[in-house]
Amino acid sequence: MSLDTYRLLGRSGLRVSPLALGTATFGNEWGWGSSAEDARTLFSTYVDRGGNFIDTAAAYGGSEELLGSLVAGRRDSLVLATKYSTLRRPDDPNSGGSHRKNLFASVENSLRRLRTDYLDLLHVHVWDARTPFEEVLRGLDDLVRSGKVLYVGMSNAPAWEIARMQAVADLRGWSPLVALQVEYSLINRAAERDLIPMASALGLGVTPFSPLGGGVLSGKYSGAAEAGTSRREFNAALGMVNPRTLGIAEVVRSVALEVGCAPAQVALAWNVRRPGVVAPVVGARTPEQLVGNLGALEVALTAGQVARLDEASAIDLGYPHDVLSGDHIRTVLSGELKVESR
Repeated sequence: MSLDTYRLLGRSGLRVSPLALGTATFGNEWGWGSSAEDARTLFSTYVDRGGNFIDTAAAYGGSEELLGSLVAGRRDSLVLATKYSTLRRPDDPNSGGSHRKNLFASVENSLRRLRTDYLDLLHVHVWDARTPFEEVLRGLDDLVRSGKVLYVGMSNAPAWEIARMQAVADLRGWSPLVALQVEYSLINRAAERDLIPMASALGLGVTPFSPLGGGVLSGKYSGAAEAGTSRREFNAALGMVNPRTLGIAEVVRSVALEVGCAPAQVALAWNVRRPGVVAPVVGARTPEQLVGNLGALEVALTAGQVARLDEASAIDLGYPHDVLSGDHIRTVLSGELKVESR
C-alpha cells in the first residue's frame, strides 16, 4: 500500500489517500505544534508522496490559515476537509452550534482562511442537540447545491442520530453523508459497538482521528522521559494514559520488535486495515515523525500478530451485541440447523 493507492470515500466516487494528513499540529497555539516552516515541510512531504487528503477544522487555531498558504498551485489535486460547529467567539452564542447561521458563517470563514472557493468535505464537528437535525441537513444540502461544499460528513455524534439523518437525506433527496470521523485506535475501540457498523451499512467512510491514542501507542509514554510534559498531561486528562492503555502499548511495542519497525507504524498498520476504515488521520510535529507514520503503509502484520493486538485491546461490546452474538440466541433462532452467513 502507498499514499497513491487511493480509496473511495464512503458512498461517493471521491478518491482519497489511505492516510489523511491531520493539520491540528500546524501552528503552536497549543504549546506542542509545529512551526510554519515545519508545517510547510510536512505538507510537501505528504503531497510529494502522492497524498491528497488533508484534514483541518475551524477549531484548530491557525491551522486553516497556515494550510491556506500552502495549497496555492495544488488546490484542485487536493481533497480539503474541514469542520464546523465549535464556538468561534466566546461572547457570541450564535458563533457556535450546528445551526444555519453558524454553518454559513463558519464556511465563509474557512473558505477565506483556506484561500479557496470550495471545500471538498465539510464535517459537523460536534453534535448539537439544540439544533433540529433537519435544519443541519438542509443547510448542508444548500451548501452542496451552491457549490461551496462538495461532500458532507459527521463527527462526534451518536450513531442513531447519524442513521436518522442519512435516512431523511435519502428520503428527501438531500446530499447524503459520505464520511464519519471518529476517535478510533487500539486504546479506544468503542466505535466498533455501533458507529463503525452503522457507517459501513449506510455508506459513510470512516476516517479515524487519534489513531495513535494521542501518542500513547508510539511508546513515548512508557517510561519517565515524557512525564510532566504538557502533551502527556493533556492526554492524561482525556483518560488516554492509564495502566490499561500502557499495557496495550507494550503489546504494540513487542509486535514492532518482531516486525522490525516502530510501534507507531504497527498501530497505524492495524488501523488502516480495519473493516470500514478508509483513511486514518495522522498528525506530526516534525517531518521525521510524519515520514515514520507514512511508513506504516509498508508494514505487513501476520494474522497471529493482529490477533494479539485484537486480544490486548478487546472491549466489551455490551447489550444487545453480547446477547445477540451468544449461543442462546443462535439456538433460539436456528436450533441445530446449519445456516451459512453471507
